[in-house]
Amino acid sequence: ESPLRLVFVDGVFAAALSATSGLPGGVRLESLGGVLDSDGDLLASQLGRHALVERNPFTALSTAFMRDGALVYVPRGVVVEQAVHLLFVTTAAAEGCVMHPRNLVIIDREAAATVVETHVALQPSRHFTNAVTEMVVEDGARGRYYRVQRESDGAFHMATSQSRQGRDSTLTSLSVAFGAGLSRHDVGGVLDGTGGELGLNGLSVLSGRQHVDYHTTVDHARPHCESRELFNGIFQDRARGVFSGRILVRPGAQQTDSKQTNNNVLLSGDARADSQPQLEIYADDVKCTHGATIGPLDPNALFYLQARGVPAAEARHVLTYGFAADVLSHIDLPDMRERLDRLVRARLAA
Repeated sequence: ESPLRLVFVDGVFAAALSATSGLPGGVRLESLGGVLDSDGDLLASQLGRHALVERNPFTALSTAFMRDGALVYVPRGVVVEQAVHLLFVTTAAAEGCVMHPRNLVIIDREAAATVVETHVALQPSRHFTNAVTEMVVEDGARGRYYRVQRESDGAFHMATSQSRQGRDSTLTSLSVAFGAGLSRHDVGGVLDGTGGELGLNGLSVLSGRQHVDYHTTVDHARPHCESRELFNGIFQDRARGVFSGRILVRPGAQQTDSKQTNNNVLLSGDARADSQPQLEIYADDVKCTHGATIGPLDPNALFYLQARGVPAAEARHVLTYGFAADVLSHIDLPDMRERLDRLVRARLAA
């Protein structure tokens, strides 16, 4: 586990469990609640400027009830080699509670950082999490943002992740949903500088009566930008997944290169997936594609494996796992990739 971490228990910052020593000069990793009291100037220019209250009622709720969360600030030209972990833990004491964790990540010009945001339940409880993360990646900066949702099956989980990128910047984002009975994640990225690159990836592995919604918006506001989007879902029992993906190419955003893919595997007759890919293009010199698949495992692939001596159950497991690994391969942290790999295998085996 990375020593750089902020830990929040039932929505409240736990300084004793956090570790921020060894940060490069000028880097800030602090509780947002503390910064709200002491340094409003840094926050005033960015906080609430990207995840807009008029766009989403849950973001408006978050802004109204903002109390705590994380501030990650990386100054110009600084590269943070270690991943920064933001860990949100719920216990049995969260029963019946509503939590509004709010995060602000600012990666200044030519800087680089990796942020891992994890929501996990230690004990089962019925609670409501409404998490909002705003991420600013300035000119020439490089950001990686990985998000893992493993709340208890009785929980409700609403999330918004909104990014804005400057010129020649790169952001790779990946969201994994394993938990919560009902969850929704709105993922938005604005490419606001020429030459920006954005990768949005997501994986859902659900069972029982779990439901997940992914709503993504990639806003190509400037020319010569590239975006790649891959969201895969694996649904067992009576689980359901919804994907609604929108690519917006604004007037003048010529030479846009954007690709969106959503694939869903239904492992039972009662599982369901809905996909709604959308392109909204107001420029004429662009390359935009989208595609979606929904259905059971490919019978030809199953036959191919079985014809080579692989038992039927194992063949299904291999194909399903490969479907998940396709997304997990986008994670550049080997330890994290292996941990999620084990979690996926365990969930599929169960």
